[in-house]
Amino acid sequence: MTHIYQQVLQRLLECLTQGQRASLQLLIQRMLVAAGGIERIGDFKVMLAHGGGKDSSFALAFLRAAQLSIAARAPATFELRVVTARHVGMSRAVIENIERGYSALVLHDDLRVELLVLDDGGLQHFDALKPLSPRQQQVERFDTLVAGHLTAGQVRPMFCNRFYLALAELYRQGMGWEGGVDALINADPMPERKRYLAWGRRMMREAGLSSARPAHSHPGALLQGLGQLRRIYLNEVLGLPAEPLRQVPGPRRIPRFIDIADLLQDSQQGQSVLLLEFLRFRYDELALGFSQSACANPLLMAHLAGLRAQWVQGQDYALGIAEHLQQVKAQLRRKPVPAALQALAMETWQDRERHGQRRRLADNFALQGYNLNEEQLACLLFAPFVDRGRNLERFVQVRHPGMQAALPYLHKALKGVPSPQPMVQWLEEISGLSLSTLQMLYQRESEAAAGGRSLLARARDSDPGRLRH
Repeated sequence: MTHIYQQVLQRLLECLTQGQRASLQLLIQRMLVAAGGIERIGDFKVMLAHGGGKDSSFALAFLRAAQLSIAARAPATFELRVVTARHVGMSRAVIENIERGYSALVLHDDLRVELLVLDDGGLQHFDALKPLSPRQQQVERFDTLVAGHLTAGQVRPMFCNRFYLALAELYRQGMGWEGGVDALINADPMPERKRYLAWGRRMMREAGLSSARPAHSHPGALLQGLGQLRRIYLNEVLGLPAEPLRQVPGPRRIPRFIDIADLLQDSQQGQSVLLLEFLRFRYDELALGFSQSACANPLLMAHLAGLRAQWVQGQDYALGIAEHLQQVKAQLRRKPVPAALQALAMETWQDRERHGQRRRLADNFALQGYNLNEEQLACLLFAPFVDRGRNLERFVQVRHPGMQAALPYLHKALKGVPSPQPMVQWLEEISGLSLSTLQMLYQRESEAAAGGRSLLARARDSDPGRLRH
């Protein structure tokens, strides 16, 4: 295998620009210093969280090049742990990009590399062919529906709060898995990292979980706090019992962050066509210019915007898509995403004649991923059950006028008063939720009504990915 690894390194070096080769040498030096010298590099293990996007793919390629470069000049090299958080919104295109990158870098059979995935609350070895566990799908479905009803279908509270907390759980478990790691590789740009840390600190502080220790030197303290925050979220938002935080073995050392974002600037600015080709990275034309499904599937987020315009606002489905695209443009400018890719993403979606085709694709994705049909998504956008059914009458008038005479019975069922079984069955079918969950929502305030008392509202206001106008 040594000869194969040498070939991989040579191919990688051929794909790098002169500036990127200089950055690689700085990365190697940074790793050696962190390990305590070349004589200790063989006992040094680092972890990278891989989201499947372009930036984390570049970070992985640079780490692999550094690992193989050190191996070519020393008796040993550092070990690499790569962890990925699977979720329903992660498209097949993202999974395939991860797998093609792993194959191009020849990671699967290298004993110096661990490839892990977080699924169903625990880590396991990565397998691109293995589908998401049914339990994980059920958990995400329930979370999406409850958060969606509480926020009237605001996509970021519906999807991204869970993602941020799952990302912290990924780091927490990844750094403790089988002896732990010595360092966590941070490849996120500084502004993005600061926003995420600020979100975590603010949410922890408001939940009474603040820590005096700095996150950079004690990442474990921050991640433990975010793990506790996740328990509070499950209890306060979803109404689930606050189970004990899943314990992970103590790491062999206290891991620290190694920042490499500054070494990837050329790659993040789109100057790595050869490296993209080597990794066999492919953009999904329906991903709206994003290279990974960070919080949710971009297609589904656009679809919800179209459904809101059509069913809730009484406008055209295409108008909702157009308004959503304007928000996406602002996000792409902040990433930043190359102008040519932005234009291509917008052009792909601005063809109104193909909206019907994409709508069917989104419906199919929602059905396969979340077991939700379009009627249940429309119900979520009206939020007809929270605030003691404040919007139930309007929802029935707009979407199900034939049920208006049954409104008193629907309210009785939601209050817990014995009601005809057909009324209960209709409520469960139209919402996709059990009667007990609907009764819980009936007693809950919406995020808008609760204001600052709502964890969802506080998380939304400090959301690191939310656009500030």
